[in-house]
Amino acid sequence: MKTNVGNTDRLFRLVLGVVIIALGVVFQSWWGAIGIIPLFTGTMRWCPAYLPFGISTCKTPKV
Repeated sequence: MKTNVGNTDRLFRLVLGVVIIALGVVFQSWWGAIGIIPLFTGTMRWCPAYLPFGISTCKTPKV
């Protein structure tokens, strides 16, 4: 798997995942389980939704 999630995108996903899970716990809702998705994609630095569109938020090194 080639990484396609950059540093800023990764930080946003990790924070968003934690917030969604926390809200799910606070409101005692199973919707908080959705927070696992941004946590997983942020941790793995790979987003399958980016593949069909050829999107990558990783900075390419200048040669």
